[in-house]
Amino acid sequence: MTDAPVHIRPMTLADCDRVSEIRVRGWQSAYEGMMPQSYLDGLSVARDAERRRAGFSPSALDGVVNLVADRAGEIVGWAAHGPYRDGEVRTSDAELYAIYVDPAHLGGGIGRALLEESVRQCVPHPRMFLWVLKENTPARRFYERAGFRPDGAEEPFEVDGAAVPEVRYVKEPVR
Repeated sequence: MTDAPVHIRPMTLADCDRVSEIRVRGWQSAYEGMMPQSYLDGLSVARDAERRRAGFSPSALDGVVNLVADRAGEIVGWAAHGPYRDGEVRTSDAELYAIYVDPAHLGGGIGRALLEESVRQCVPHPRMFLWVLKENTPARRFYERAGFRPDGAEEPFEVDGAAVPEVRYVKEPVR
């Protein structure tokens, strides 16, 4: 781990491969034991990157903001936020869709920097929501330290026939 500062910037098309690597390795690391291992083993960086590049045109993003954390020229984290999705309806609230840090760089303040910038960009919204796996205690503690609180909402989530329920967190007002 380096002491170089973390720079948060908008994601570019050129970042897609590295962001996909971080996302897939993040799932495989963070969700081990919470999701079927066969599903996690079957995740493909190449397929994820292909989907990410295909959907990267500004018109396709529909209000989604993708950020990357750059440390000493290496992308070490990614976050995405945008309008809160209540089913098919976009609301005036914001939602953190995803945040992942390269497992080799966990604990270095990268996730915190990404979350703080996402929250900062969402200040115009009355609230910011996020969904987290109910069993993901480390992530839940991370969000709680940042001022998010569970609001009692739960959603079923199924992966390869296994139930992995999510709980919703909220930060209000966003500050």
